[in-house]
Amino acid sequence: MTILVTGGLGYIGSHTVVELLQNNFQVIIVDDMSNSEKFILDNIEKIGGKRPVFFPFDLRRKELLSQVFDAYEIDGCIHFAAYKAVGESQEKPLDYYENNLFSLINVLQEFKARNISNFIFSSSCTVYGQADKQPIDENTLLKMPESSYGKTKQMGEEILKDYAIAYQKKVSLLRYFNPIGSHPTALLGELPIGVPNNLVPYVTQTASGIREKLSIWGNDYETPDGTAVRDYIYVVDLAKAHVKALQKLMNEKSETLIDVYNLGTGKGSSVLEVVEAFETANEVKVPYQICERRAGDITIAYANPDKAERELGWKADTSLEEALRTTWEWQKYLQTKN
Repeated sequence: MTILVTGGLGYIGSHTVVELLQNNFQVIIVDDMSNSEKFILDNIEKIGGKRPVFFPFDLRRKELLSQVFDAYEIDGCIHFAAYKAVGESQEKPLDYYENNLFSLINVLQEFKARNISNFIFSSSCTVYGQADKQPIDENTLLKMPESSYGKTKQMGEEILKDYAIAYQKKVSLLRYFNPIGSHPTALLGELPIGVPNNLVPYVTQTASGIREKLSIWGNDYETPDGTAVRDYIYVVDLAKAHVKALQKLMNEKSETLIDVYNLGTGKGSSVLEVVEAFETANEVKVPYQICERRAGDITIAYANPDKAERELGWKADTSLEEALRTTWEWQKYLQTKN
């Protein structure tokens, strides 16, 4: 089976490509390199034992996308390609709507034209907005997301639901909570451009001296220690869920299918708890400062992942400390490259 992985050199995408290769899938990557570097492709080959086919272009370029589909018989897609910074999406909403929605629609047009099914969408727990109760399961009411980024994910899901019903297609919507960590080889990890938007790379860059202090956005939330609470899932566990979801789609007999899964650990951790766990796991200190809340952030979100365990046979079982230990190894590896 040949799988198109859009954004396959990104953080979650690269880890998923490795899992696909290790499960004997052929992989074609399309990535515009806006949030990655070429050495990631080399490292995927080192870990996975095979070099994926790679095309460096923007999915909004329809003619180049059509050429890929002309050249290869594609059996499914895992669609990661998207801008993903919550804060930036509030400053550049049109960029987020254009990139995240047009790239998705262009791939779906090719799938429709060529009668291909098996489409997995990289969604997010941001589609729930600030849920009324925790943990969040797949039946939790979707509220208007707090950020333009979250709105693009919610719109993407709606597009895929309409697409699946109208054209009898199989899709899986995977709602991630907060991915962290790096590959155990320390050859793959999160690669933020500029100042990190996500907590954990900000923590590692502060611990290594790249940043003077970690900025913690708000300590007046209604949580035990006043800092925001999230469900932090190890990226390799998350990557494995994509393979399970893909195998389920491919084995499903019905023509039309819309799977929805929350991917998380089922446990919430506050920002301060993450900092403390990182310090414990790696025996380093992380200086921090409390700042004003950041626009678009919610107070608390953690998953009920029971459905994924029940239907996919998947569970996130890597501890927070272990995931944070791998992150520090990745940071040290990056410093050897500079």
